[in-house]
Amino acid sequence: MSLWAERFSEETDELVKDFTSSIDVDRKLYPHDIIGSIAHVKMLSKVGIIEEKEAQKIILALEEIKKDLDKGKLDFTGKEDIHMAIEEEVIRRAGEAGKKLHTARSRNDQIALDERLFLREEISEILHLISNFQRVILEFAEKNRQVILPGYTHLQYAQPVFFSHHLLAYFWMLQRDKLRLKDCYVRVNVLPLGVGALAGTSLPIDRAYVARLLNFPLITKNSMDTVSDRDYIIEFLCCVALLMMHLSRLSEDLILWSSPAFSFVEISDAFTTGSSLMPQKKNPDVAELTRAKTARVYGDLFSLLTTMKALPLSYNRDLQEDKSSLFEAVKIIKRCLKLYPRMIGKIKLNHENMRKQAQQGFFAATDLADYLVEKGVPFREAHGMVGKLVKHCLKENKCFEDLALKDYQKISSLFEADVFQRIKLEESVFNKESTGGTGKKSLARQIKLAREKLEEGENPIAS
Repeated sequence: MSLWAERFSEETDELVKDFTSSIDVDRKLYPHDIIGSIAHVKMLSKVGIIEEKEAQKIILALEEIKKDLDKGKLDFTGKEDIHMAIEEEVIRRAGEAGKKLHTARSRNDQIALDERLFLREEISEILHLISNFQRVILEFAEKNRQVILPGYTHLQYAQPVFFSHHLLAYFWMLQRDKLRLKDCYVRVNVLPLGVGALAGTSLPIDRAYVARLLNFPLITKNSMDTVSDRDYIIEFLCCVALLMMHLSRLSEDLILWSSPAFSFVEISDAFTTGSSLMPQKKNPDVAELTRAKTARVYGDLFSLLTTMKALPLSYNRDLQEDKSSLFEAVKIIKRCLKLYPRMIGKIKLNHENMRKQAQQGFFAATDLADYLVEKGVPFREAHGMVGKLVKHCLKENKCFEDLALKDYQKISSLFEADVFQRIKLEESVFNKESTGGTGKKSLARQIKLAREKLEEGENPIAS
């Protein structure tokens, strides 16, 4: 019999029961639901709404139910949702006292609490996973500090850079992801329980006490906003979508670099697959699937945004659909963050091919323009002069190294013998010492700063 059977004259259609049930999705919230219920019962006892012995019976039942659920001993198949499944089991075990568990609360504020408790745990774990991945990136960058590869804009060769400099770009993307998640955590970490269905309660509850029990520093201020709010989930999904986008960009780099056209890296056999038809194939499936799963997380974000866009205040059953998006996004990002450190740590670099490709084209063109600027030539004029030099090389099928000093001096008399030092590959990389540049000293400073950031972040939420 349903909770509302006394109000209705007809039984709920079986298809409706199945259609409205969420137990298959929200059953994973049972630890949080039980923790929240225990705190709620303690508060009801403290303010005298229920007797202490009744509270003890309910709490004992809740603790036993959690143990049984942890061991897989309880089957909630066919129940409407995790809240009612647990409450029914409490009543079965605690008797009449169990019927007082739901006093002064609604499933509307109850699910908001469960989701916030869930997100607190997940954000903390994701932050640890990001830090671990950053640590692997940093170690790999330090190990390969001398490796040079071509840098690209528009996927066209631009200037040579240190491989470590390129890789550390992802360290700083992940650092921003951590900052966003920490900031998101602040808005997740607000107690919603105690506002009832939408209007609050006339019973003398103590929300501040519940907040202390559950370690919430803040309490929601408006009951209607509380039960209808999913901003904290949307914000989390925004953060995770950005994080997945960064992993997808790294995936694209790895896919390109491991292709025969680049041949910069070899991904370990443990993180690739073969072909069912072509025996020679070695495919970067982990990277490719990460790109695809990024789209899934984008879909989770837009699914919830679309669900929320026209909902009137306050609670609507549409909000039941938020958990699928949330749980899938959490599952995807955690799997990717566990895989990627292991995969990156086993990548082999083709140092020689990277260097060979870095020497192609006119990699020192900007260096030559800067050389002229140091001689007092306005940059726009210097840019044009080097452009003429490139045009001459293309016409003669030569590169800068093939030219004689007289060829340079036909463009500008300011070119002197020291110009040949400026067109060396190492010089082109080493001399970019502006803060954040790829220069040798700049890279060392960047690695030092990255290490300091990791050390600061050992306590992800507090830092």
